[in-house]
Amino acid sequence: MAYSRISDANEITARYMDSILIKECLIDSVVADTSTELFGTTFSSPVMTPAFSHLKQFNGRELTGLEEYSIAAKNMNILNFVGMMENDMYKRIADTGAKTVRIVKPYADNEKVRDQMRFAEDNGAFGIGMDIDHIFGNDGLDVVIGEQMAVQTSDMIGSYIASTKLPFFIKGVLSEEEAVKCADLGAKAIIVSHHHGRLPYAVPPLMVLPSIKKALGGRDVKIIVDCSISSGADVYKCLALGADAAAVGRSMLPSLEEGGTEGMEKFLSDVNAELRYIMSCTGFAHVEDIDDRCIVKT
Repeated sequence: MAYSRISDANEITARYMDSILIKECLIDSVVADTSTELFGTTFSSPVMTPAFSHLKQFNGRELTGLEEYSIAAKNMNILNFVGMMENDMYKRIADTGAKTVRIVKPYADNEKVRDQMRFAEDNGAFGIGMDIDHIFGNDGLDVVIGEQMAVQTSDMIGSYIASTKLPFFIKGVLSEEEAVKCADLGAKAIIVSHHHGRLPYAVPPLMVLPSIKKALGGRDVKIIVDCSISSGADVYKCLALGADAAAVGRSMLPSLEEGGTEGMEKFLSDVNAELRYIMSCTGFAHVEDIDDRCIVKT
């Protein structure tokens, strides 16, 4: 029988996620509370939206998908993320009232990076950051929708962090070494992610998460995970392995496209309800209590 290689990082990630099973611990347990504190703000859940870009109107509705899911995040009191967009679109996101982190691309135009970060801060952003996993492309430096990307040095990223009073998030961390570098530079949060499989054979975020958590021991850096998060069980596994929160991704798109804000609210509610159920069934009353005692890697 010929050996079949798996080159799709998303498939590798999904298989690893599904290989993690959950044990019950029911006696003396209670109905769990999923509320989560981040940077002095209490959210209803550690479930977060992804940093999507360029979602247009679905099914002829007035608002873009970005606005619709941002409104859902506000209504659900969860942390909202958005990605690549111009300032006029970000202003529309800010006007939804959602507590939002703006993730800025590593543009070659350094002034554009700084302008977008300043604009977000001036318009009430909860945090700002950069997705460093969009620096490189197959032909060298990446080009995203006509925009040239650029190498980002430690000095450059450190200067972005120093220029803001907001928590700074670095998205696209996938190694212990990079996580420590982010902490050394002053980042307040990292997002452990391979950006939906941009890197061939990328290590699954949950595989490297425990060692990242250990490497950051004693450092005041929040850890968020994305890639293949589609259920409360997935979020629970992230928390059990060391994350503070997890962001859903493409799994939310069917609900968003079909049902808009209401569809997103139902999807997020269902994910959070499953998380609460599993927490209750494994003896964890609060998100911050969750550890790896009730998970098994097969």
